[in-house]
Amino acid sequence: MFYWLLKGILLGPILRAVFRPWIRGEENIPAEGAAILASNHLSFSDSIFLPLMLRRRVTFLAKMDYFTGRGIKGRLKAGFFRGVGQLPLDRSGGKRSNAALATGLKVLDEGSLLGIYPEGTRSPDSHLYRGKTGVARMALEAKVPVIPVAMIGTDKVQPIGRIVPHLGRVGIVIGRPLDFSRYEGMQDDRYVLRSITDEIMYELMELSGQEYVDVYASTMKERLSAARKVKLSRAFDDAEPAAVPADEPAADSGS
Repeated sequence: MFYWLLKGILLGPILRAVFRPWIRGEENIPAEGAAILASNHLSFSDSIFLPLMLRRRVTFLAKMDYFTGRGIKGRLKAGFFRGVGQLPLDRSGGKRSNAALATGLKVLDEGSLLGIYPEGTRSPDSHLYRGKTGVARMALEAKVPVIPVAMIGTDKVQPIGRIVPHLGRVGIVIGRPLDFSRYEGMQDDRYVLRSITDEIMYELMELSGQEYVDVYASTMKERLSAARKVKLSRAFDDAEPAAVPADEPAADSGS
């Protein structure tokens, strides 16, 4: 109920008026039945604008951090994300990630649309990064199509770290559904999963126009963070004044 109230009355009309979002390829979204919407991930607001522009409800797998905050602010945030249909995704790997995938499969079993970001996290620099294979596993296990979705301009409107968005237009390009039924029963073959995931990422690259980088976005974030620390350390060393030895002899007066 809160989902449709927020979309139709509280938030949707305001966002449409202010950001004038556009959409292309909406006919590729099936009128009914389960499907996975696999999207690039440029901004926090991706999860706001995509559901806003689609007639059908979309349930996203969102990072666990959104649901574990403490205090009033944390509870309000968790309540908001649950209210708009988002489910927690534990990205730590192992059994916890398997449980999160099971949650996604439950959404698909109900005949709903499941939104997921194959990159696993937001792009740190607007490039498209290597996809994780969870999306491929879910597509094969649930026997559903994968619909590639490219978000356009959300990184300009709300870059990482910015809470209040800039004014600007955002767009959504929806590609044709990808059918992977030829791989039925092969969801435990890691080479098949990688092949499917790479095909999805190629479609996202074509739709979005982003430059593709064949490393994980999380790895690139770690590299950028390490580079920033080195840069700050060097800047601090350069700014530190040179020490003068205490026993340095006084200047010769020439007398």
